[in-house]
Amino acid sequence: MKNLRDYVTLTKPRLNFLALTTTLAGFYLGSPSPMNKTALFFTLLGSTAVAAGCGALNQWLETDTDSLMLRTQKRPLPSGRVEGRNAFWFGMVLSILGIGILEFETNDLTALLGMCALVSYVVLYTPLKKITSLCTVVGAIPGAIPPIMGWAAAQNQIGPAGWTLFAILFFWQMPHFLAIAWMYKDDYKRAGLPMLTVVDPEGHSAGLMAAIYATALVPASLFPTYLHISGSVYFWSALVLGLGFLWQSVLLAKDKTLRAAKGLFWMSITYLPLLFIIMVIDKR
Repeated sequence: MKNLRDYVTLTKPRLNFLALTTTLAGFYLGSPSPMNKTALFFTLLGSTAVAAGCGALNQWLETDTDSLMLRTQKRPLPSGRVEGRNAFWFGMVLSILGIGILEFETNDLTALLGMCALVSYVVLYTPLKKITSLCTVVGAIPGAIPPIMGWAAAQNQIGPAGWTLFAILFFWQMPHFLAIAWMYKDDYKRAGLPMLTVVDPEGHSAGLMAAIYATALVPASLFPTYLHISGSVYFWSALVLGLGFLWQSVLLAKDKTLRAAKGLFWMSITYLPLLFIIMVIDKR
């Protein structure tokens, strides 16, 4: 049972719960009435397997750096509770299984998007973490793909609405990631990872970038109303939430403190679920 929990930990369940819920939201928003529940089931099953495989392969590749960071050194691989080869094959099987489910039970486009998420996260983002602070921008791409996968599974196309969902997730992730990078900058420095808060420890760049992306998020989050995905209740809610998120990002840029970073982090994990819940409730 303990070993089973370790394998569950390899899948990064808390992080991938976000991917699952945004996939669900994308499918619901893109679905005509009545919704195809069978297609929804296989979409969620396949996307969950791909996300879980990504998590396991990411941790397999990062075993050495995880062992140097206080917040990750107790994970199954650096602690030695799971062997590296077992984690690798566990991640590979989940990833292949997930792509196969999406290919044969949804459509080619959704499977292709799942493959893009897998490659961009494991092949691009993970190695780049050791090379450049720009890895954060690359990492925001696979994180923004799940709602498009849901939309594509329902519509078999992306279109402006699908790309709008992608943009919302992409712009949201940057302040969210930068807040985490500030909170754990000593850990990242200890592991030799050139995060923006490590190469610029004063926080000027991180705060500025957080504010820029939060600014871009405000108009992006209003497009679902313009595209007739959601109504006016969503529009005004998104505007208020977006301005609040922007304000917290500006506080980080202004104060450059751990307290400001924590405030932005908590605002980010409040903002996104509220935004999508209201978007779904106010669906047109």
